[in-house]
Amino acid sequence: MSENGFATAAVIGTGMMGPGIGLTLAMGGVATTLVSRSEEGARRGLEAARAQAALLGANGLLPPTLGALDSSTAFEKIIAGVDLVIESTPEDLGFKQQLFARLDALARPGTVLASNTSGLSISAIASLCRSPERVLTTHFWNPAHLMPLVEIVKGEKTSDAAAQAVRELLGRCGKTPVIIKRDCPGQLGNRLQMALVREAVHIVAEGIADAEDVDLVARTSFGLRLPAYGILEHQDVVGLDLGFAVLDYVARDLASEPHGPDYMRAMVERGELGAKTGRGFYDWSGKDINEVRTRRDEFVLEMLRRRRAHPTV
Repeated sequence: MSENGFATAAVIGTGMMGPGIGLTLAMGGVATTLVSRSEEGARRGLEAARAQAALLGANGLLPPTLGALDSSTAFEKIIAGVDLVIESTPEDLGFKQQLFARLDALARPGTVLASNTSGLSISAIASLCRSPERVLTTHFWNPAHLMPLVEIVKGEKTSDAAAQAVRELLGRCGKTPVIIKRDCPGQLGNRLQMALVREAVHIVAEGIADAEDVDLVARTSFGLRLPAYGILEHQDVVGLDLGFAVLDYVARDLASEPHGPDYMRAMVERGELGAKTGRGFYDWSGKDINEVRTRRDEFVLEMLRRRRAHPTV
């Protein structure tokens, strides 16, 4: 990392998340290269990032100037010359350990090495590195070019300086970065999300409500206010005496198995994997996944426009 912060970066992986991560860094003025193993992958990644930039620009969400954004297959050359590396590769611990050991050997001193892992231990990923103090997680939420949150997870040996420097950079890139002080399964956001998923599946399995109504309740009640009104903020507003009394009563009936729901496991074993197989909690034979994604993205874009017009802490 240069004295003036991060001037250059590399993003490894040009699949689902890499282009959006690269665009985010460019929006913060960082000259960024998307690194792929193949020329075709590099080309597709850069095209995806440019399409995402066009979408943001059409919605008034691009800064006046961008850092340079390019793609390359010259892995060793690129890694040796940048201030920040973010990898976004498959969630395979052994693969990431070997990759980070290689990054650690190639990168110059001071370069921060980050993983976009959504659940693997960053301490374990850094275990083969000689300089684990510069290794941390930057978990971007999908889609990376739209979702504000990035979770910065410190490993057992990550330095405070590295975490704070990345936090400041991501803030300049327009993201909402938070530092997770202890490396734990699921980080922060996924721990909250998985608790909600577990209870939602439990409700369907117990015959309390259908999947469609579970989603409708989430979208039109607490989910609707969450962008402006947090979970614990709500508890303080209604009063902890009332909040605790309700939770103490309901908690005894909530799902609490220390494993994934058996109901969901059976669905997977039957090959009911959701949209990609045509059936999951929903019948996708008449449901268009692209329409669902478009509805999601348009809502997020509207929220981002509102945040820009009416910024809050």
